[in-house]
Amino acid sequence: MRTRIGLVGGGTGGHFYPLMAIAESLRQHETSLDLVYYGPDPYRQDQLDQHNIRYRRIAAGKQRRYRSAANFFDRFRALFGTFQAIVRLYKDYPDVIISKGGYTSVPVVLAAAFLRIPIIIHESDAVPGRANRLAKRFARYIAISYDDAAKHFPAEKTALTGIPIRQTFFQTTSDPRAKLGITSDEPIIFVTGGSSGAERINTLVLDSLDELLPQFIVIHQAGEQHAKIVQETALARGLAPELMSRYYVLGHASAVTMAAAQDAATLIISRAGSTSLFEIALKGKPSIIIPIPESVSHDQRTNAYAYARSGAASVMEEENLTDGLLTAEIQRITSDTRVYQAMADAARQFTNADAAAKLADAALSIAAEH
Repeated sequence: MRTRIGLVGGGTGGHFYPLMAIAESLRQHETSLDLVYYGPDPYRQDQLDQHNIRYRRIAAGKQRRYRSAANFFDRFRALFGTFQAIVRLYKDYPDVIISKGGYTSVPVVLAAAFLRIPIIIHESDAVPGRANRLAKRFARYIAISYDDAAKHFPAEKTALTGIPIRQTFFQTTSDPRAKLGITSDEPIIFVTGGSSGAERINTLVLDSLDELLPQFIVIHQAGEQHAKIVQETALARGLAPELMSRYYVLGHASAVTMAAAQDAATLIISRAGSTSLFEIALKGKPSIIIPIPESVSHDQRTNAYAYARSGAASVMEEENLTDGLLTAEIQRITSDTRVYQAMADAARQFTNADAAAKLADAALSIAAEH
């Protein structure tokens, strides 16, 4: 009978893509594995198909940090999802569950604990989310990305692994500018707001174009929902055509495109999602990190400063940020060779390149015992 491994944790790319990195590593170890992804939706069905991962729908309910009528109804969704997961996991009976946390993981983790299926959890953030704080009591193996997170978990079953990163990002693009359709050799600023984009960063970049484009090429990953309006707004600013030719707007960017943009970049501006930070570190690029405000997300600010303490990045708080301050910080980093090189060196030293392999090895080892 084939080894079966369940994957759970979605809702954002920061949860989903590390699971795909683990799946890649698992396939390298054993191609005949049966991999199953559980969740309320497949997030990206094309990625599941690419890695030959079956999808099983399990309902989940999100408990928001603010008052909302949806919280009441989502309690019932979570309860229904837990019973649904018990039935589904009993039928599938995977040898091990790998959970990335997030609200989508809770019903599956509770069902796995009830059925005594071994659980591995991975925590991306410096401060664990509520789902993984719940799951830690059931977990056989706990992987963390930051030293700061260790104090929240039992030491005897916790390992510092870093973030699992997809293989595409380990490959250096031979001619990244050509891949992106850029012929100029001038310095590139790559701006990314995460897989869905970030409206505040989009606005900030648009306000900065008149200062940035005379000096830099700007690649702006604005998010699939925002790309059209960002492009139209940029055109409406009335910048000279020769400047607009230096501005590239991306919607959803594939892993290959993201890796090429990171390879081509002189400097990267990003949110503080852990997957993004570790990909930037892997490429050894200095960065300016703009975390989501703490009133919206409690983890990004902590992630940003944990990363910045390594010397690899500069953190700028969104509520205090203006286009002039952003431009000044870009110039400070890119114009000083010593500052720039020190940040690049610190970035390369921060990441752990074997996180996916460590988690795959742990999963296969535990599955063999089950």
